[in-house]
Amino acid sequence: MQIDKILVSIFQRAFKSITDEMSISLTKTTRSPILCEAKDFVTGLYDAKGQMLEQTENLPILSFSLGPVCRVILEQYGTDIHEGDVIIHNDVFTMGNQNNDVAIFKPIFHEGVLVGWSAAKGHQADIGGAVQGGYNPNATEVWQEALRIPAVKLYEKGKLRKDVWSLIFANIRLTMVQEDIKAQIGACTLGERRLQAFVGKYGLKVFESHKQALFDSTEKMMRAEIKNIPNGVYKGGSMVYYDGKHKGSKFPIRTVITVKDEDITFDFSTSSPQTKGFVNGIYTSTCSAITLTFLQMVNPTIPHNEGMIKPLKYIVPEGTILNASYPAATTFGNHLCPQVADAIFKALGPAVPERITAGWNHLLCSLFTGNHPRTGKKYVDICFLGLKGGSGAMKGDDGYDHIGMIDASGGVLDQDYEMYEQQTPHMIVQHEYLCDSGGAGQWRGGLGTVTQIMLRGDDTTMVVFGDGDVEPNYGLFGGKGSVLNKIELRSPSPTLPKGKGATNARGGKNKTTAAISPHIRGDKNGLIVPMSKDIINGIPNNTLYLQIAGGGGGFGNPKKRDKERVKQDVKNEVVSKKSAKELYGLKK
Repeated sequence: MQIDKILVSIFQRAFKSITDEMSISLTKTTRSPILCEAKDFVTGLYDAKGQMLEQTENLPILSFSLGPVCRVILEQYGTDIHEGDVIIHNDVFTMGNQNNDVAIFKPIFHEGVLVGWSAAKGHQADIGGAVQGGYNPNATEVWQEALRIPAVKLYEKGKLRKDVWSLIFANIRLTMVQEDIKAQIGACTLGERRLQAFVGKYGLKVFESHKQALFDSTEKMMRAEIKNIPNGVYKGGSMVYYDGKHKGSKFPIRTVITVKDEDITFDFSTSSPQTKGFVNGIYTSTCSAITLTFLQMVNPTIPHNEGMIKPLKYIVPEGTILNASYPAATTFGNHLCPQVADAIFKALGPAVPERITAGWNHLLCSLFTGNHPRTGKKYVDICFLGLKGGSGAMKGDDGYDHIGMIDASGGVLDQDYEMYEQQTPHMIVQHEYLCDSGGAGQWRGGLGTVTQIMLRGDDTTMVVFGDGDVEPNYGLFGGKGSVLNKIELRSPSPTLPKGKGATNARGGKNKTTAAISPHIRGDKNGLIVPMSKDIINGIPNNTLYLQIAGGGGGFGNPKKRDKERVKQDVKNEVVSKKSAKELYGLKK
């Protein structure tokens, strides 16, 4: 069949329009602020073989995990796939990426023939396990983290399987999650209808031939980008600090990147073995991290379909920290993306310095759970307001302020202040850019933030998970690093139980003298400093929460920054007068 190039372009834009509409549907119909406010989800279309047609990537780290699961479903069910089926999945050991990230898949038929799949994956407010909210820094195996859901049909030929539905949601604390899964099913139904109508308009033969032409065209675009990187073998590395179990522990991430003409291989074989704590990744989340990092270095107009990823090869051996073996704890895996990105940027920096950025702020996050005193209902909130730091600068451009982690790439949105104070019992005291938090450079790093929240309600639990409180983000080519992440609590009562204190994540002794848990330190003024992987129970009412999210690293010698821009930064309180003088060489 003769290929119409204009029609190929129409196909690409139509697929994107459908996944965008699915995304809008989820935004409007989900209940959890993690979904409807922060948009921690992805929507996608796939062909009958599970190959990516298009995605809307509100959270990029989720995006490249749907295709592999679709192929798992095809292998598992074979010919037992029917119109009206709805399949649910979250299992990290069958190509899922994180336990809380639950996917819904719906097969799409045209005149009785399977032509594709619609899918939606979102971070659920709870997924069972030992800790409400799903993050358990004390976990050493998957059953302490979550309910595992290998691919199973929720609907079969259009009929709800009530026994399966009841079994799953009997093991999940929040009824809200059921409503959010229904919203994901609705979004997939919308995608199903739109793709059915599209195939019906053009016919199956035209659909199949032009879909393949789209894949081929996209693959050529990606190969052309790779060809612009000089052939060679490039090495880079980064470090993960503290696995939640062993104080002072360090785990290197190492990559060897081989560029040969139009192909590129990312080999992470020499990275650290998996940990005994919960700081492990899984194959799918690591491949997503590699992909989204590399996409930031190439032509941004390349369509996101199967052809885009064909020239990319991933080597991530099982048993490493980036691909932990069953039944390891792996909930932290998505958050190893910054270290994966750092290793890739450092490796390819000498070859393509104009394409890379300095270090982005690493995640340090708090998840609050408890009972809302005004409603009496349980709530779960990931404090997206406080965790979003700045991105690294690159040649010719300053970093983005308050963009968030590189695995979100700006996709995670802040919660609306008023909605936050309705959905949780807490009150926002301060949330603003932090002066001097971006690394100095000819192009400065994006700013981080300072956040203060008054925690209201008795017996609040806070789960802390992340990194970036040991080593600041790095600058490149003479640029400076940023500030460290930090979380503190100020208890309203200075009277705390006496204790021996504990070592911190660096392995050194803390200066405070009282301990209210093995991992928490308090002083006579009520200061509590959690570790970077920690659970704090029983936080009293009117405790003040403080978080610093660091900025991004700077790029280039700061003395070369245009002095008028430095003056403007001082005027806008982005850079202090002291830093302008000492780091940027501003004399007046």
